Amino acid sequence: MAKQLNAALAGQVDKSRLPRHVAIIMDGNGRWATRRGLPRTAGHKAGAEAFRRIATYCKNLGISYLTVYAFSTENWKRSETEVNAIMLLLKKYLLEAVDSMERDNIRLRFFGDMTPIPAELQALAHQTDEITAHLDQGDFQANICLNYGGRDEIVRAVRRYAEDCVAGKQNPSKINETLFSGYMDSAGIPDPELIIRPSGELRLSNFLLWQCAYSEFYATDTLWPDFDEAELDRAIAAYQQRDRRFGAVK
Repeated sequence: MAKQLNAALAGQVDKSRLPRHVAIIMDGNGRWATRRGLPRTAGHKAGAEAFRRIATYCKNLGISYLTVYAFSTENWKRSETEVNAIMLLLKKYLLEAVDSMERDNIRLRFFGDMTPIPAELQALAHQTDEITAHLDQGDFQANICLNYGGRDEIVRAVRRYAEDCVAGKQNPSKINETLFSGYMDSAGIPDPELIIRPSGELRLSNFLLWQCAYSEFYATDTLWPDFDEAELDRAIAAYQQRDRRFGAVK
């Protein structure tokens, strides 16, 4: 029944009611490769292509922000071979992005603690930051969560806020949600209206814990490398059928 409903929703997107911000937990790369008798690294390569395809589709559809969970603070526990493969794919993508961001009017930002990331990748990320600063604020923006954890993000924000309080720049008694949001990695970006979890898992996995307070969730059994434009259409169409009350009664 669920599969029939999903099939019926494909292509039923109302472009006048799109979410401004879509977030995706890119899950299932390893399982996708294992089922095909391939090394897990092949799954990450296929997943990187899926990201490229979906980011382009979001931009063309008219979505303003796409945030993807690329590498968590916990992913360092994986094998050195797998971690190195992910970093090489990221390097390849960033080199391409540096050449194409201005041409394609795509802004790029990173969420997460970048300090453990290889210096070469940090330098490339800094280049994309500089390019993003020169692009129009209204251009499509992709946010890549790298060495990211929702709890870690909150802790880092608290630390920055505390440092400003000690320096006399902030008054602890004046803190509120809006002020604190300005210390998060996502400062200046609206919270995601829709969070998508491919691969059949039903958990947040430490993703955007502060920002997801009133996000709508959509889960699919499709593994991330197989997630395509029709799958995104189904997710958005399902989101558009939700009754978003934000705690109020209509």
